[in-house]
Amino acid sequence: MPSSHPVALITGANSGLGKFAALGLVEAGFDVVGTSRNTNGLERRRGVTLRDLDVTSDESVAALVEGVITDFGRIDVLVNNAGMGLAGATEENSIAQQQKLFDINVFGVIRMTRAVLPHMRAQGSGRIINISSIFGFMPAPYMAAYSATKHAVEGYSESVDHEVRGHNIRVLLVEPGGTRTGFDDNTTAPDHPLDAYARQRNLANQVVAEQVNGGDDPTTVAKAIVAAATDVNPKLRYPAGVKARQLSAMRRVVPSRIFDKQLRKTFELTV
Repeated sequence: MPSSHPVALITGANSGLGKFAALGLVEAGFDVVGTSRNTNGLERRRGVTLRDLDVTSDESVAALVEGVITDFGRIDVLVNNAGMGLAGATEENSIAQQQKLFDINVFGVIRMTRAVLPHMRAQGSGRIINISSIFGFMPAPYMAAYSATKHAVEGYSESVDHEVRGHNIRVLLVEPGGTRTGFDDNTTAPDHPLDAYARQRNLANQVVAEQVNGGDDPTTVAKAIVAAATDVNPKLRYPAGVKARQLSAMRRVVPSRIFDKQLRKTFELTV
């Protein structure tokens, strides 16, 4: 039976940002469909329907979207939140590791976007909210592949937003900084670690862990996602949290040489 409320579909909704985004959208009046690779045993939350989804599978994505349309009659908001991290110097990460990362973080976004767009065009409205990162607009030493996926998501989102705006569809970005979400739990270690990078890699991992553990409450990011879903005149980018807003402003106005020097200092990299 078609829903009488707007419908939001969230990938990677089993924990972290996805879980808080789902709860925030329910409070904002949405019927929410949250997805995970395997929803067996997951906590059922009021207002959230859980569905299995593998964003690396064309068939799984197509079946999920068609199922939501059949059951709810519409998809008003898609939140592309499913993702993983990858640590290590680029020399330490195999091509296979990096391909898997791109298949989830980038092609997962592309698969989901292509699957929902025909329905959004038919209904004459929709919003696609892609979860990026501060590393989507600045470097991430010892996370080069991860940073590359977020840079790719940013470029893809901006481009597609221009393509679909004439159909009353927007593609928007939420850019979290350090957020207490257990990101480290979903970050893969390099499969070919090298002694040459060990010290600096460990220092970089410490910096990221400190940013996560001492970062913003995930409800901060959830509020940014709800704003992107509901604002009458949405912004292309929603930096989420004080640190993210500061870094976003600095990246725009601070000369590259000075920004680069500060970043290397933060990551304790030698000059």
